[in-house]
Amino acid sequence: MNKEASQLKKRNNRRINLWCWVFMMPALISYLLFQGYPILAGAFYATLDWSGLSSRAVFIGVDNFRELMGDPLFFNAVKNTFCYMLLTVPMLLSISLGLAYLFNSIIKKGAACFRTVFFLPVITTTSIVGIIMMFIFGGTGALNQFLGMFGVHGVNWLGNKTTALLMVALVGCWKDVGTYMIYWLAALQSVPQDMYEAAKIDGAGKWKTFSKVVFPMILPIGGVIATLCIIGSMKVFDLVQTMTAGGPFYATDVAATFVYRTAYAGSNGMPRLGYASAAAMVFGLIVIVLGAAGNTLKSVFNKKRGEQM
Repeated sequence: MNKEASQLKKRNNRRINLWCWVFMMPALISYLLFQGYPILAGAFYATLDWSGLSSRAVFIGVDNFRELMGDPLFFNAVKNTFCYMLLTVPMLLSISLGLAYLFNSIIKKGAACFRTVFFLPVITTTSIVGIIMMFIFGGTGALNQFLGMFGVHGVNWLGNKTTALLMVALVGCWKDVGTYMIYWLAALQSVPQDMYEAAKIDGAGKWKTFSKVVFPMILPIGGVIATLCIIGSMKVFDLVQTMTAGGPFYATDVAATFVYRTAYAGSNGMPRLGYASAAAMVFGLIVIVLGAAGNTLKSVFNKKRGEQM
């Protein structure tokens, strides 16, 4: 009897596993077609001397990678990408969390209206936002004209190497803060109402309730939100391309604009799809290595904290 029950359980498990694979196959096939194949194709193109415009493609092995290691413009683009990330991620996470807590726990009347206002930039096309902001923050833009009314000498915010990346980062924060506000709102609304009431009974104010009760509870979800924010900042392209096109003097050139310019724009001569593919592969590897290192440090930190507790 036990043997028959065991066999029946195995058959049921196989049936369940089969159906799991059936439902997973569309997503798996889509991933292989639209993610796996481009990655493999990019790795192959990286070994070619190819413009992408003709059928003439010469296999050159690792020469593209060797040239890339001595290209200061590539490493400048990598540096600017990480600078953009360091500028935007702290601002996005802190401002969006503050807005989420404000509209979830402090401002009750009209909170839905305020949330909608802050979310509106998210649904606006990024390239359109970039073009509008270019006319606002340009040398003769609306901001400088407004400052001129008070006798203040304007600055070419997007034409100055010192301020260009900062302005792009500020616009990026304004554009995306609504997305992360919604994420934080979901996290805050997962906190049981009993926790708020218990903190209130104990005499805790809004700040103490947030810092001592709410924030520790949403911290695991905050890690996921921070990861999504970092990934989003590393993929910045259309905002930079429309606002500054990587200028002035490559001060806002990021990895995506470097790859685009090298592969398609042909501003440095003939387009070089093979060299651009190598750049994309190397940047991807840099991000993977740094991500793995960060994950290792996090594991070590959690282990030590667990031992102390």
